[in-house]
Amino acid sequence: MTDYRAMLRVFDLDTIPNLDIATLGALQLVAEEKVPKLDFSHLKRPLVIGSGNAFFTAQILFDGVDAHFGDESTYGKELNTPSRFDGVVVLSASGKKHAIAMVEEAQKAHLETYLVTSTADSDAAATLDEDHVFVFPKNREPYTYNTSTYFAPIFGKTEESATALSTYIEKDLSKKLLRNFADYEAYSFIIPSRFKYARAMLRTKFDELFGPMVVARVFTDEEVKHAKTVVESGRELFISFGVENEHYGLGRNRLQLSLPKDLQYGGFLAVSYYVVGKIQEAHPPYFARSVSKYTAVASQIFKQNINPIVE
Repeated sequence: MTDYRAMLRVFDLDTIPNLDIATLGALQLVAEEKVPKLDFSHLKRPLVIGSGNAFFTAQILFDGVDAHFGDESTYGKELNTPSRFDGVVVLSASGKKHAIAMVEEAQKAHLETYLVTSTADSDAAATLDEDHVFVFPKNREPYTYNTSTYFAPIFGKTEESATALSTYIEKDLSKKLLRNFADYEAYSFIIPSRFKYARAMLRTKFDELFGPMVVARVFTDEEVKHAKTVVESGRELFISFGVENEHYGLGRNRLQLSLPKDLQYGGFLAVSYYVVGKIQEAHPPYFARSVSKYTAVASQIFKQNINPIVE
């Protein structure tokens, strides 16, 4: 068996791995490390906040709970009326950037505040007691990939077998993928509605990896029915995950992938991220060429040290 975690421990800026490698490494981490299960059952009406894909990870973790959600643009407004909440949970892989202010503002509102992170002794944790900080294991990986950092708490909730998922991806899914992904300049994912929170996470991942260089769209099987395919292109590939596609995209440009029957959010993210990684592999290394320059600018914007490789 390939040791993907070992690969992640040694890559440098000249050998940045694609998302599929990081995904398989994240599954190995979940299989090998002790992943705690979050328990916020004592909070009856929490405000849960995070930036980027942390916001959508929060929705997965608190699905079915009477929680309210905020992101970097809305959390301040939510905290203007703190009496609506009995606690705040901040999700941040790095424990930096917006998370620092999120924790500070929640404490100023006199709300019990928790931090869920992948970084021990992070800046956001500085004013919190030890029992209010939950640190999950993570792999070393490229900036923004956040595979292990978000997989760990999600798998802690779903308790899926990461080992079984790795086997499925490598021995089954990989053989069903196209070898000519590079022939397409646009991709549309159609996903089951029960994985609706993954929709935005996948859109974010395409933004991070490709920017404007590759067109990518993600719809649930219900959302796609609403005028998403008025304009068609022979260079757009439709990939459907666990749902039938008899109508969308040109007939020759449809790839349908079956899913294990017991798949939950952790497994679905692993499967879909792996496919994104294979698309990334087929195109020029846009992300690898750009991430160092981007993190240098981001460091100035946030006035924090943001590295292209997250240790």
